[in-house]
Amino acid sequence: MKKFLILALLPLSAMAADDKPHPFVGKIERLDSAFDKLVAPGAQIEKLAEGFRWSEGPTWYQGAVVFSDVLANTAYRWKEGMTAAEVFLQPSGQLTPAPGFRETGSNGLGRDARGRLLLCQHGERRVARWENGKFSAIADRFEGKRFNSPNDLAVRRNGDIYFTDPPYGLEGIAKSPLRELDFSGVFRVTPDGRVTLLTKSLNFPNGLGFSPDEKTVYVAVSDGAAPRIMAYDVKADGSLEKERVFLNAAPLRGPGLPGSCDGLKVDREGNVWATGPGGVLVLSPAGKVLGRLNTGEPTGNCCWGDDGSTLYITANYFLVRVKTLTKGAGW
Repeated sequence: MKKFLILALLPLSAMAADDKPHPFVGKIERLDSAFDKLVAPGAQIEKLAEGFRWSEGPTWYQGAVVFSDVLANTAYRWKEGMTAAEVFLQPSGQLTPAPGFRETGSNGLGRDARGRLLLCQHGERRVARWENGKFSAIADRFEGKRFNSPNDLAVRRNGDIYFTDPPYGLEGIAKSPLRELDFSGVFRVTPDGRVTLLTKSLNFPNGLGFSPDEKTVYVAVSDGAAPRIMAYDVKADGSLEKERVFLNAAPLRGPGLPGSCDGLKVDREGNVWATGPGGVLVLSPAGKVLGRLNTGEPTGNCCWGDDGSTLYITANYFLVRVKTLTKGAGW
């Protein structure tokens, strides 16, 4: 039987006290006056943990932030009072070693309607659930063919899981001989396990998230030639229509601004907090750039945590956070 290294969930009193202030990194850039309603003037980017190979896909789970190190095939856990992130799941994305992968670990994480942990597992090429000490597959094939390497996911209130499937986890990426699908899709899996293709028009779909009313879904595209965020209307049957560019990130690139469009989350007012050049871009519902949480690192993803007003960010080797004046959609 496959064994997993799992973090023992200790009461806070049993953990080492974190009585030192966290160091500040990067800078917060205010590009529009509307940004002042979202992030206080005195806010800082706090570094919480470090030493990862490529941190990704955070989610708030059982009172802590859980996140992936995709290259280390490990998921970590951090909460207030801990002096360092601790291993939560190892392995997290590839359970049995196999050749042909450049990234084996879990990537995007989330929670289902019952609060259970969901994982995009590169090494197993599936979306899975972690429950009662074991993984179970939610979706691993479309029309009998294995997915490329599911990357990120978002869950609707009705339980539908939307996820992206670029080939980043595979050696050779789009040229990998392991590919069974010749496209990178955005998919939906319903609570009864039915998988449908929503679009295959994007070459490298990545992070995704819903507007507060769930009538719009945003999909980041990690295309080096054309980094962008797309928007789609969500129809009554869950399918998508009216594809359009929400943000063209190419003009935002420049010296000292590493990173591209990757993960994203949405707040309760409909503002989109999306990784991009320089860190996390804060966008109005109309797509206007209001500000930037400039981490100084290529930045993978973010999530809301604590009471819903703290934005946790996975930035290359680090886990950082910013206290905000808003809350995530659904909090």
